[in-house]
Amino acid sequence: MYEQIMRELREKLAALAHEQWSDWMKYMFKKGVLYDPDGTWTMPAWAVERWMRQMKTPYAELPEEEKENDRAEANRALAVLKPVINAIIDLDRRTIQ
Repeated sequence: MYEQIMRELREKLAALAHEQWSDWMKYMFKKGVLYDPDGTWTMPAWAVERWMRQMKTPYAELPEEEKENDRAEANRALAVLKPVINAIIDLDRRTIQ
């Protein structure tokens, strides 16, 4: 039972990871110039500067507004994890009784 729960959790988390990546890419392409003459994509300088700063900054040092964006993504993961955690707790309760 535990192995089945973990397999299902892995698939749900993988689907979430893909959804988050897909959402990020959609956002990125909205911010860039999609149609350079040679078919390449260009990221604006403001985005490069902002995201480079964010990549180099530990979470604890981010401004609250930026932390809220990360918390929103964490909430998406928690929504996937909650029913699985509850199932594991229920399984543990049944094995203890």
